[in-house]
Amino acid sequence: MTDTQSSERQSSEKQTTELQAVTQQKPILIVFSSQVDGHSRRVEGYLAQVLQRRRNHETFSVRYVANEQRPDLLERFRIEQTPTLVVLVDRRVRGRLARPRGCEEIQAFLAPWLR
Repeated sequence: MTDTQSSERQSSEKQTTELQAVTQQKPILIVFSSQVDGHSRRVEGYLAQVLQRRRNHETFSVRYVANEQRPDLLERFRIEQTPTLVVLVDRRVRGRLARPRGCEEIQAFLAPWLR
């Protein structure tokens, strides 16, 4: 195993461990997106607005996953389109929203967890 492969594996294991530790505390909101897609960038802005409205920044542990960097996670979570929002509660997928079109759609999707 090369140094690069070893480093990538350690990084992946660390990220998995962090996800497991945080899962027990609060819901995880995973944002699967592309670094080069304009729609993905807009959705990140919409999400920031939704979380900011009622001070919901601490409601979720938000993780951003770029499909260019972690195609394994896209496969694991069966992500067919980006951007896609996935909510994990107790290590289980509790919600999924593919290609949201605006703040209202994201807010409606996250409503069960928002204040």
